[in-house]
Amino acid sequence: MIPTIVIARPTSFHKHSSQGTPARQPGTTAIIRCRSRLRWTVGFIGLALLFWAIDPAAGRAADEATKDSAHEKQWVEIATNAGRPLRALVALPQSRHRARAVVIVHENRGLTPWECDLAGELADAGWVAVAPDLLSGAGPDGGGTDSFGSTAAAHDALATLPADQVADDLDAAVEYARGLLTAEKTVSVAGFSWGGGQAFLCAARNSEIAAAMVFYGAAPNEEQMRAIEVPVYGFYAENDRIAAAVPAIKAKMKELGKRFDAVTYLGAGHGFMRVGEAKDAKPADQRARADAWARWQLLLDKP
Repeated sequence: MIPTIVIARPTSFHKHSSQGTPARQPGTTAIIRCRSRLRWTVGFIGLALLFWAIDPAAGRAADEATKDSAHEKQWVEIATNAGRPLRALVALPQSRHRARAVVIVHENRGLTPWECDLAGELADAGWVAVAPDLLSGAGPDGGGTDSFGSTAAAHDALATLPADQVADDLDAAVEYARGLLTAEKTVSVAGFSWGGGQAFLCAARNSEIAAAMVFYGAAPNEEQMRAIEVPVYGFYAENDRIAAAVPAIKAKMKELGKRFDAVTYLGAGHGFMRVGEAKDAKPADQRARADAWARWQLLLDKP
């Protein structure tokens, strides 16, 4: 099965308001649509050869795109309640008739190819995925994560983001995701490491989300926990210092009458959802990744 890759560069892009409908504004964007076709296309072959000639790494990425895919990806700009432009990757399944949505909160290195690939994986499984770049506008010349010269620089910049700004960005991403749905307006928030802590905080602040999925992320303080009205699901690793706090989090959430279901994966280390994908990953991380993915899918299907 060979996909046809269509790369469009329109003279305008959709600028979305978190509370309104799309409006066309000047700018550029790239929309990559991947659909399986039972034919070879000269355009794809030429594109792949060009990628290989210019950059072998890009060639490998083009080869990866030949795998059967059931989603469409596009970059969008969301206007937050504060009026700040927030860049986000959106991955859409082929059918959105009964789809639910997931907002992905990235790790402390900004929005990387890993989160973008994860969004595609979720879309292939039938979910709408929105992955905002919380470093939008914070990079050199007003760029986002990809404008920083190194992971360390992106990490340092993320540490300086105002908490209110992060909260406003995530609320806007949730509203935007809800607007993409054609049936159920069910949106959950899933975060990883630093993003896991932000997902937990989102549960304390936004009672309109369906649930928070916290992957090896820190818990908010007791006062913030009291405000939680939605289920929180934890995914933790045994060989991770944050795992030592899980029993206390469970006890406090139970005391406060909040729903907190957490699983700690034996032998796994911090970041197992990302590192567990590598071919040379430790078996425990690979198992944790597979088991957590299966659990996540079941939780997303909950009424």
